[in-house]
Amino acid sequence: MEQSAEHILACLSPAPSNARIIRTAATMAQAFGCRFTALFVRTPGYVNLAQEDKTRLRQHTLLAQGLGATVETVFGDDVSYQIAEYARLSGVTKIVIGRSAARRKHPWSKPTLTEKLITIAPGMDIHIIPDASTTPTYRPLPPKPRFLLRDLGITAALLALATVLSYVFSQVGFTEANIMAIYLLAVLLTSVATSTRISYILSALGSVLVFNYCFTTPRLSLRVYEHGAPMTFLILIVAALMMGTLTDKLKSQVTQSTRAAYRTNLLLETSQMLQKAQSEDAIFQVARSQLYKLLNRQITVCPGEDIPAEGDSLRYPIRVNDRLYGSVRIAGAEPLEAFESSILLSILGECALVLENSRNTREKEEAKLLAQNEQLRANLLRSISHDLRTPLTAISGNAGILLSGSDSLPPDTRHQMYSDIYDDAQWLYNLVENLLAVTRIEEGRMKLRTQPQLAQELVAEAMQHISRKKSEHTITVIHQDELLLARCDARLIVQVLINLLDNAIKYTPAGSAIAVSTCRQGETAVFSVADDGPGIPDAEKSRIFQMFYTGSNPIADSRRSLGLGLSLCRSIVVAHGGRMEVDDNSPRGTVFTFTLPAQEVMLHE
Repeated sequence: MEQSAEHILACLSPAPSNARIIRTAATMAQAFGCRFTALFVRTPGYVNLAQEDKTRLRQHTLLAQGLGATVETVFGDDVSYQIAEYARLSGVTKIVIGRSAARRKHPWSKPTLTEKLITIAPGMDIHIIPDASTTPTYRPLPPKPRFLLRDLGITAALLALATVLSYVFSQVGFTEANIMAIYLLAVLLTSVATSTRISYILSALGSVLVFNYCFTTPRLSLRVYEHGAPMTFLILIVAALMMGTLTDKLKSQVTQSTRAAYRTNLLLETSQMLQKAQSEDAIFQVARSQLYKLLNRQITVCPGEDIPAEGDSLRYPIRVNDRLYGSVRIAGAEPLEAFESSILLSILGECALVLENSRNTREKEEAKLLAQNEQLRANLLRSISHDLRTPLTAISGNAGILLSGSDSLPPDTRHQMYSDIYDDAQWLYNLVENLLAVTRIEEGRMKLRTQPQLAQELVAEAMQHISRKKSEHTITVIHQDELLLARCDARLIVQVLINLLDNAIKYTPAGSAIAVSTCRQGETAVFSVADDGPGIPDAEKSRIFQMFYTGSNPIADSRRSLGLGLSLCRSIVVAHGGRMEVDDNSPRGTVFTFTLPAQEVMLHE
């Protein structure tokens, strides 16, 4: 179903009736088929929130996520302004919020959150859910007294320093306005350097008293003779308190912004690290380390299991839709903050998506490999069924004729039939050897028994087992080094030479010249089989080493080849640590070249 352009926003709070608001917004979002966001505005009063309210807020957050909402957290002092601004920037069309039964006691009382939101967002559809409960949204605990000796010392030191500077400036003729500015600066520095609100309040009061005592007439007395001095003192103390309050708020906002930036960077870093992870274990390790950075708690990750929470711990699943990849247990019963919970769920969601993509990629590769194997098996069965029929039919026919009336046949005819039977049987034997070799290579069971072998003997052995049609061609053997040794498995390399020679005989016309040569190049022994036949087109050179590829040379005999020879040859050579290449011969024809590790000749005198 196409998603609607509507966007529903529900406001999260610790109020008991907030669950009703969330469910109402979720029902609206489902009816409209649109996006659903649950927004929590974290104010400075959150730190003094009762534990009961923190627990309820966490329950409401999980409820919203379970109903399909995207949970977001913003920071600020003015809840209504933050809601309206987020709605404007995020394209929200409808806001669902609760209204307490409490009303303004006086017309001049501070407007309620609902009334203020309606005022600053007049173009927004605001759905107000009545709340009969008189429980306030926040029930801050009484702040613990934190009047530290360190803050008292800083306050006293700055006040004393301001007094000394003011005395010096008064001696050189500075006016009272300049001295008042020094004390205001002292209040500002106190609010920056201390961590308690009472510090800058005491600094403001102390500045007024010291200024009155030391720098107004009569000096060294708290009495004031000048007209308008009380108003000056009032302005001074109000200005000092305002500066301290604004500085305190700025410090709080900077702290919140720093934490938000750190967690955002952590989420970005997590995404980058997850993308680089090469295995599921690496993905889980990234999730564990990043969650520890975020929460500074003991993290336990159980892949593939949905572990229950034990005692003082929290549990979060790692899942995508209905597929569970594991779960995370977080030590400690203290509930997470709304923003921490949002980042944690984002990390786990990213982890689950990476695991899902990894599994999908692996399944696709396995399916592709399975399809390739099935195709290879189908090609193999089709080729075998076709290729075995021709020689077996010839063997069966010739043997039947010889059994039924061999005495009546001329000797030359009988000899030709015997020769055909031998050739067909030899071809079948080579076919079976190639199939067995291919099977061993595919299953990884091909064990090389390498020993130093004379290249001359390897070529000679291969020459004894090639096709009987070799008499129709001129075959020459050239050894540049009679004592060239190659470290190899003699049986397999002889098979490679047989396949290359049989191909040269098969794909060149009668009377063609075939040359087998060996030489040494550095640390390798080089074997070459060259012919002066029609050659191989450039378009086919990149495919002739593929399994079951037979090419389109019209000179080949009518018996179809399985296309295993060259693929098998390259696999054997590569298993020895060498390489096989094909190139054009000069002036015409084809050259197959392969290399093997050379062995030094040891001469004993």
